[in-house]
Amino acid sequence: MSRSSTREQCTSLAQAVFHPTHLRRTLTITLVVGSWLVFYNLGDVILNHGLTVRTVVKIALNYLTPFVVSNLGLLSRTH
Repeated sequence: MSRSSTREQCTSLAQAVFHPTHLRRTLTITLVVGSWLVFYNLGDVILNHGLTVRTVVKIALNYLTPFVVSNLGLLSRTH
């Protein structure tokens, strides 16, 4: 595979991910699922110990996971 075709594929994937309709859908999924994951996995830690750098990193990962998964689903359907 040539560099130009790889670049074109990356551009095409980025356009699909950042298309306003798709982004709105994946961000909604991210917000709902990520919030549930934070509440379920870290709610007691946050309430009892507050926020630490470690907890903030875990929160970020709890939001990143559904964002990545929803985008992989989107890309597998569109490409």
